[in-house]
Amino acid sequence: MVLSTGTISLKAPEGSKAIVVKNLYLSCDPYMRSRMTKSDKPSYVPSYNPGSAITGFGVAKVVDSDHSKFKEGDLVWGMTGWEEYSLITNPDTLFKIENTDVPLSYYTGLLGMPGMTAYVGFYEVCSPKKGENVFISAASGAVGQLVGQFAKLMGCYVVGSAGSKEKVNLLKSKFGFDAAFNYKEEQDLDAALKSYFPEGIDIYFENVGGKMLDAVLLNMKLHGRIAVCGMISQYNLEKPEGVHNLLNVIGKRIRMEGFLVFDYFHLYPKFLDLIIPNIKEGKITYVEDTAEGLHNAPGALIGLFTGRNVGKQVVVVAPVE
Repeated sequence: MVLSTGTISLKAPEGSKAIVVKNLYLSCDPYMRSRMTKSDKPSYVPSYNPGSAITGFGVAKVVDSDHSKFKEGDLVWGMTGWEEYSLITNPDTLFKIENTDVPLSYYTGLLGMPGMTAYVGFYEVCSPKKGENVFISAASGAVGQLVGQFAKLMGCYVVGSAGSKEKVNLLKSKFGFDAAFNYKEEQDLDAALKSYFPEGIDIYFENVGGKMLDAVLLNMKLHGRIAVCGMISQYNLEKPEGVHNLLNVIGKRIRMEGFLVFDYFHLYPKFLDLIIPNIKEGKITYVEDTAEGLHNAPGALIGLFTGRNVGKQVVVVAPVE
């Protein structure tokens, strides 16, 4: 990634139905890594074009509009460029921000794509019931921290794994998890999971893959559900690790389902109805890790893959006026 300087017209071309936005916050998300690989295999997101600005989810302010749905001054979230200003030619994919009495940066995470991911993965894919045992990997990240809080609101027993003592403490003290552990300190993940789930796991929210998934499969209960959201441990490997314990899916009648948040964006109003009151009542909290300025954006994105961030990684591009 390189930082470059260019020019842009701050007027949307007439008849284009496009808008010009000033970017305020950018979201660093693990899926962006897959867009940096040229592959012949079909993917749910296209690869980035070398030499062009990379794109990702962000929060922006409309500077000029040729679209009937948007006007100058509107605040929006959705897919935008990693640049100070962007010309967005398909603004129908953007969401207009109506609730402005919460931090605007939340629309990169809690109230944006990661929040929706947590919501649909837990409620729609996992079909949770009160009192069930829930395990979440990468639990202090943008998605995991929210899944855990949703599960606690439902009356579930919740355990999370994370990669540092600080993150483990955060899960228990800030997000209300019943227990948490540092996977880097566990020599035997199977034994660790058995100690936290002596009766087994009903729901596993999968964010990491690899050895953790293998250990979880040994500890799932009959008719357990696994929502496969991501597998961050595999994204930078030349050769992905194999999974050895899949036979458990048969005997335990486990339902393991991958999902993409894009298929569920029609549920966004329903999601807001659930989450906004819980934020205002202090029942849901959120932790962000902020990088200041576009020049710090590449380092912030790379940091996701070494666990450097604590909470949702956000890049502040411009102050909100």
